[in-house]
Amino acid sequence: MRPTVKFLSKSLIEQIISEAKDILCKLGVKIENPELVSKLADYGARIENDASKVFFTNEIIERALKSVPKSFQLFDSSGNETNNFSGNNIHYTPGSSAINFLDYESQDIKQPLTKDYIRYVKIVDQLKYIASQSTAFIPTDVQDKFADSYRLFLSLLYSGKPVVTGTFTAESFEVMKNFLVTVRGSKEALKEKPLSVFTACPTSPLKWGDVSSQNLTDCARYSIPVEIVCMPMAGFISPVTLTGTLIQHTAETLSGIVISQMTNPGTPILYGGSPAIFDIRYETTPMGAVETMMIDCAYNEIGKYLGIPTQAYIALSDSKFLDAQAGLEDGMGATLAALSGINNISGPGMMDFENCFSLEKLVFDNEVCGKTLRMIKGIEPKDDFPAISLFTELLEEEHLLISKHTRKHLRTEHHFPGSIINRASRSRWIEEGSTTLLQRAHSEVERLVSEYSSSHLTDEVRKELINLMEQEAKTHGQGSLPEREV
Repeated sequence: MRPTVKFLSKSLIEQIISEAKDILCKLGVKIENPELVSKLADYGARIENDASKVFFTNEIIERALKSVPKSFQLFDSSGNETNNFSGNNIHYTPGSSAINFLDYESQDIKQPLTKDYIRYVKIVDQLKYIASQSTAFIPTDVQDKFADSYRLFLSLLYSGKPVVTGTFTAESFEVMKNFLVTVRGSKEALKEKPLSVFTACPTSPLKWGDVSSQNLTDCARYSIPVEIVCMPMAGFISPVTLTGTLIQHTAETLSGIVISQMTNPGTPILYGGSPAIFDIRYETTPMGAVETMMIDCAYNEIGKYLGIPTQAYIALSDSKFLDAQAGLEDGMGATLAALSGINNISGPGMMDFENCFSLEKLVFDNEVCGKTLRMIKGIEPKDDFPAISLFTELLEEEHLLISKHTRKHLRTEHHFPGSIINRASRSRWIEEGSTTLLQRAHSEVERLVSEYSSSHLTDEVRKELINLMEQEAKTHGQGSLPEREV
């Protein structure tokens, strides 16, 4: 039996959805994209005030919900399925778009560079329990105008895993789409076997900016899956109660679903988010707060009630270092997310309120993910009945270390973490160097970088990606890209 956790009753879910629909119909949502507003008017929405306030109807919302796929898959660059977003299947991916990078040597933050990003991609490509990569942080040695496409370019160049990405400018989408088509071979092949998920973020409360709404419609036109990531802050820009924040989150997410499905019915959607409570004492939005995790798990239940695959920013920490707080918040978040069945769990590697990324934390989080993946397999009998013969052997031999039953089931029944997690006796730990968790994590980082080897792209595809990226850089006035190793 798969272990699960629930926070909402069916009646409460239905009431939250009803209230959210009421808000969209009576209070509306602001959309700062005139072309989109015009299309929504043709779709049946009512437009008032400054021609940017859009009021939906229950019929519009229901029509959109009916066309959202109940599941979809992601595939690696070779066309192999890696993520199946259906039921309670869970998949981990790193957090996205950090502006800082934690340097191991100084244990201080720095501005990330291309070399840091390449090391990250080489590492995530080899992590067993991380199903997909993300455009995790923003290299600062290229211009901001094409930093979005540059991150995706490096991710596709150095790893075959699918990518969770997104764009902060409307102009970046075209070249990013072309990258994906180049790797997959054609627009039709990309639609059949998606290689990425784009993130689209409304602005709380109840507003879609020009760029975010354009990104949402651009993805829909090419059937590129989208995770709608709403970010209400309980007690600041959403109600202080968790239920009130869930109502707002639901309304904002439903508005994005309408935009996407109006543009192209059947566009794959992840019912996602990155909400948080607001800690009034420090004026921060703690992602490691238990209430934040509860909101994530609860809106996941709402998404599943609506029959839509889900996503959440959880399994991350507000700590500034890889320390006990990081372990507490990552472990608790990853466990709750797994028990809740959140389909795409975004967070590993991220810290400091989603502002900073750490390679050492990423490889540590990979171990956390491995534990939770074992946990949700639950407890099932494996040649345990009838038990008499097994216990007869135990009583005769006084151990079962080399029994047939042990040798058959040991590797599947017991999860064995990697070298980062130390299970040695104290004397052996001292004998082997008395290493700290951080030291072991850094050793794993260096090992993965040194052992990296990948040939997932043909020379032709690789050259075309580089050519597209160089053209994009020149368009924005940067004559050459930062140096990469051959």
